[in-house]
Amino acid sequence: MATKTAPKAEKPAAAPKAKKAAEPKAKAAGAKPNALQQPLKPTAELAAIVGTAALPRGEVVSKVWEYIKKHNLQNPENKREILADDKLKKVFGKDKCTMFEMNKHLAAHLKSA
Repeated sequence: MATKTAPKAEKPAAAPKAKKAAEPKAKAAGAKPNALQQPLKPTAELAAIVGTAALPRGEVVSKVWEYIKKHNLQNPENKREILADDKLKKVFGKDKCTMFEMNKHLAAHLKSA
């Protein structure tokens, strides 16, 4: 004799959890920008490459890389090495430096605006 089993009672589907909308943090009026966003004034040597306006550190690095690529100043055998022209020699203080050393040299040529 075959017995019929009653269908199992299914649990009601749980309501999906409401996700909080990712809201950008509202900046307080007059909030001070963080260190990477702080506008810095380049020295005369660096201004010859990036311009005289005060710029955040990230933009200075981007402009220096634009200059390096535009003037083909990367070592073809080792792309991490930068071969300085006359303008970059004034900033780096030597004929060539690595891309990792570059930020150290740039920091010496940036002052608070």
